[in-house]
Amino acid sequence: MVEDDCVSNIIPLPNVDSKTMTKVIEYWKKHSEEGVSKDMLIDFDKAFVNVHHSILYDFILAANFLTIRRYWILYVKKLPIG
Repeated sequence: MVEDDCVSNIIPLPNVDSKTMTKVIEYWKKHSEEGVSKDMLIDFDKAFVNVHHSILYDFILAANFLTIRRYWILYVKKLPIG
C-alpha cells in the first residue's frame, strides 16, 4: 500500500461502504471487550441482526468481502427463507 501512495490513514475497501464498515467495527469491538459474558454477546448478536433486509444484505456482502466467516454466518442465519 505504501508503494501505491496509500500512506494516509485510509484503507481502500471498494466493496464496503463506510456505514457498513462502521457496523462491522462496532460488532468486533463488542466481541473483543473484556468481561462480556457469552449470554451478553448472544443478546447483542440478536439485536444487531434485527435490521431491514437491505442492510442485512450489505452486512453479508461486507462479511464475504472481508472474509469474516463468523460474521457472515450470523447474518445468513437471519435471512428469510422462502
